[in-house]
Amino acid sequence: MNVHSEMHREARPLGDLIGGLAGDVSGLFRKEIELAKAEASEKFGSVLGGMELLLAGAVIGIGAIGVLFAAIVSGIAALFVRQGMGITTANAVASLIVFVIAGLIAWAFVARGRAALSASNLRMERTAHTLAEDAAAVREKF
Repeated sequence: MNVHSEMHREARPLGDLIGGLAGDVSGLFRKEIELAKAEASEKFGSVLGGMELLLAGAVIGIGAIGVLFAAIVSGIAALFVRQGMGITTANAVASLIVFVIAGLIAWAFVARGRAALSASNLRMERTAHTLAEDAAAVREKF
């Protein structure tokens, strides 16, 4: 900048300076809102992907694992019957064993799904960072 333009800038009325600053801040916040919308859309896609994984795990678990568990119950019950246990008791104990195993598998799917939906995955870090930079820039102007 030359000396003439610096003098002209200092000679501008205060109202013009404040109006220019307000316009700059307004434009800056409009851009930040656009960035926040884009980042929120991106995070929503991530959440949707996590929910799809949960749903796929539930459908597959109910169908395929259910049939497999029925076969396992029958096999365990047959082993207990060979050991001298009654058929009814053997079926009950085998069912209880398979129930516990199925519960642990279901818990593992739910834990992974919840991790995908955790709050830390939903933070809009880029927007927060640029807002902090913008606030610092506005403070410098004052």
